[in-house]
Amino acid sequence: MYALRQWSVRNARVLEWLYEHFEGAMLVLHPLWLWMGYDRIEGPICATERRVKAALFDCRMCGHCVLSQTGMSCPMNCPKELRNGPCGGVRENGFCEVMPQMRCVWVDAWEGSRRMRDDSGIQCVQPPLAQDHRGRSSWLREVREKRDHRFFGTAD
Repeated sequence: MYALRQWSVRNARVLEWLYEHFEGAMLVLHPLWLWMGYDRIEGPICATERRVKAALFDCRMCGHCVLSQTGMSCPMNCPKELRNGPCGGVRENGFCEVMPQMRCVWVDAWEGSRRMRDDSGIQCVQPPLAQDHRGRSSWLREVREKRDHRFFGTAD
């Protein structure tokens, strides 16, 4: 799992491109999701998302994915679950103080973000994680938020 997670960071630009196209397809399907009911499709979509993102990113299904802003390195893999940068315990060689055999998630995030076309996302401050989103699909949440913002001018 760790080796694939490292591969994802090294290939952040390709994964960024894939995600942008996948997101477009999900947005196009918004009328279908509305017709079927978001609550009814949450289970199957969430199960698919869990499998794909667990394999590629060792995803923890926090429900508020920031992979596109963190160089395809999931901050939830940090033993301290820090979402806005590294703690003070990053070792000189870039490894974690809590898990010395693992590179710091934020060292990987910085390197991965440098490979992406838009590397400014890593500088965005993330709000605290809404615990009621854990285990839910961030894909569907993103579609709903983008569609609501586009049609009604609201965000969040």
